[in-house]
Amino acid sequence: MDDVDIELDELELVAAAAGYHYYNCITRQPSRSSTPKGSGFLSELLSANDDVCREMLRMDKHVFHKLCNILRQRGMLRDTPGVMIEEQLAIFLNIVGHNERNRVIQERYQHSGETISRHFNNVLRAIKSLSREFLQLPPVSTPLQILESNRFYPYFEDCIGVIDSMRIPAHVPAKDQSRFRNKKGILTQNVLAACTFDLQFIFVYPGWEGSASDSRVLRAVLDDPDQNFPPIPEGKYYLVDTGYVNMDGFIAPFPGIRCHLHEYRGANLLPRSAKELYNHRHASLRNAIQKSFEVLKTRFPILKLAPQYAFNTQRDIVIAACVIHNHIRREERNDWLFKDIEGTSVEELPDLDDQPDPQLAFQIQEQSASALRDSITAAMWNDFINKWDAW
Repeated sequence: MDDVDIELDELELVAAAAGYHYYNCITRQPSRSSTPKGSGFLSELLSANDDVCREMLRMDKHVFHKLCNILRQRGMLRDTPGVMIEEQLAIFLNIVGHNERNRVIQERYQHSGETISRHFNNVLRAIKSLSREFLQLPPVSTPLQILESNRFYPYFEDCIGVIDSMRIPAHVPAKDQSRFRNKKGILTQNVLAACTFDLQFIFVYPGWEGSASDSRVLRAVLDDPDQNFPPIPEGKYYLVDTGYVNMDGFIAPFPGIRCHLHEYRGANLLPRSAKELYNHRHASLRNAIQKSFEVLKTRFPILKLAPQYAFNTQRDIVIAACVIHNHIRREERNDWLFKDIEGTSVEELPDLDDQPDPQLAFQIQEQSASALRDSITAAMWNDFINKWDAW
């Protein structure tokens, strides 16, 4: 009987070993190709030419290493026995920069699904924690983009940036879908953002339901001190589009007058009134935020789809993407995506959701904001008529 017991124990050990081997095969699924995997994949990637690195990591090598150093030196991430910080960040960037599934990243880096998910969330939290430092109000001096242009200076000398909304596809539970469905019937989250004319984000507030009007979201941010909207310096203001109310600190175009760049083309090129001239130059400056959105979505395609994450994770991804966007802008002025968009304008088509909330428009006193807009318009038109300035 003792011999029988020993034989059974051996069979159980063999069964356990076979089960463990099968589990590893299912979770890792090693490929038979010769493509490097795991840490070898990252090492080869970082030693490859710059174009390959940019494509996979969505940034230049030195920018990637700088971000790794920030996360390491501040203790926001730590190396683990199996995964260095460089690999953790690369995993995160592969997911948000290519909208890759967990299974694909498992194969590429040879880690379990749990390991991939854990490092993704750790990196997401770490980068989000940098938002207070990387999303900041610029100096109060007149931006160079205005100062160096006769079309904008001195008329917009007190403008510090642009505010607009970005609607991003959202994945939400069925019970919340009616609130997140915009006027086009698409489930989206409404993201309020402010940016500089240098295409850096100042403030980002994601997570509002897609059905919410832009002016309502802005008012909610301004009324809630916990949102930490940067105080607007005395006499300064942001440019906003027709989806917002013209009020102190936020100057909108004239309503009922063409206010998009595509409306000033061909035979309609020249402005026919002072308000048209103002709206055209207002739109030209306001295009900075459309460029920022375009670069952000091109670099991180996950923002163009509705990722299958919890909604709070979807919100955090937007903030993290904006932090990385600013980091790249500061560290590499010749980044290929920023360089491609310089000297161009991004099409801004009218949006059904971009309509000011009539109740807010009625409640807000906007006399001083209207007076400022009128004075800018009068000075601009006078110079245009008498000096035939470039418009």
